[in-house]
Amino acid sequence: MFLENIKPGAHKRGWIEVVCGSMFSGKTEELIRRLKRAQFAKQKVEIFKPRVDTRYHDEKVVSHQGTEITSTPVPSSSNILLLANDVDVVGIDEAQFFDEELVGVCNQLADMGIRVIVAGLDLDYTGKPFGPMPQLMACAEYVSKVHAICMNCGNLAHVSHRKTKDTTLVLLGETDAYEPLCRDCFNRVVKS
Repeated sequence: MFLENIKPGAHKRGWIEVVCGSMFSGKTEELIRRLKRAQFAKQKVEIFKPRVDTRYHDEKVVSHQGTEITSTPVPSSSNILLLANDVDVVGIDEAQFFDEELVGVCNQLADMGIRVIVAGLDLDYTGKPFGPMPQLMACAEYVSKVHAICMNCGNLAHVSHRKTKDTTLVLLGETDAYEPLCRDCFNRVVKS
């Protein structure tokens, strides 16, 4: 079925794809895979990430596996509309860190005939829906939920459990601060 198979010269139709899941589930890896396939197909691609995400690189989207693609860091979602000129595909990583306006931005891009691929955490460290992700999933044509492996029992992970006592909603970190847990293990850890 996949979405890269648009016939050349066909009427340009836009849509929204969301790749979501917990940390360490391969969301960014999947985003990069789709974007590189679009580039290989000679489609014009622009990639954006929130300016606050500087974990691996200031200007590149980088997966935990080290796969990378050049991106443009932006302070807010409205900047994406200003910078996405004459493109076929827009990629957006770490969507949960953007403002709620991201939903309207993605819809506007899709209405303009652009394929929009968004990756982000669907749940925050407390297990609650994160930022604009629930609304993006609701209006997207395609949603892919990917899973990490629970670090306690080996089942599919559901939540990115924060191992530190910090209660700030946005805390950039890796395995030092977070671990993927399944629903059962997460509920046991939260109750203890």
